[in-house]
Amino acid sequence: MKILRAADYRRMPWKNGKGETTEIAVFPPNAGLDDFEWRVSMADVVEDGPFSTFPDIDRTLSVLQGEGIELAVSGQEEVRLDRDSEPFAFPADTHTSARLIAGPITDLNVMTRRGAFRHTVRRGTLDDLGDLDAELTLLLCHEGEIDLVTGGEKIELKALDAVLLPSRVRVDIGGSLSASIFIIAFDPVD
Repeated sequence: MKILRAADYRRMPWKNGKGETTEIAVFPPNAGLDDFEWRVSMADVVEDGPFSTFPDIDRTLSVLQGEGIELAVSGQEEVRLDRDSEPFAFPADTHTSARLIAGPITDLNVMTRRGAFRHTVRRGTLDDLGDLDAELTLLLCHEGEIDLVTGGEKIELKALDAVLLPSRVRVDIGGSLSASIFIIAFDPVD
């Protein structure tokens, strides 16, 4: 188990240089934008334009703050995402451009290298937590505060803090059921 505090996240330029990303977690540790096997980050999108291209990467995008974004992914129908939308999965090596709906947004990006890992992203509350049976699960406290207990250890997460949990760990809810969370599961590809 590893607790990740929002104040400690690494900020870096986007791959295409048109903005800035805040890296929540990456594997292997200290991997760069071209050699990660999985990566979780947030980005402030302040203008319309193309997304960075990541060869051999699958990506899931969710809106954390702001009115929303419209994505045009090559070969797919345009998709509108807002704070209530389900996370949207698409290939990161396909040309993708974005149009803001009504001003800047902050998004959540989850990416995995094809052939190495696969991922799922769920938005919900602690009531939606259920069993964590992935090889690795990252819980991100989106809004509010939460208290969890795992392995006898109490974990307190504030907004945008996260915790990495190993496979098949039991998590008990200690409080703050009204918090919203993202449940990000990673499994290696056999």
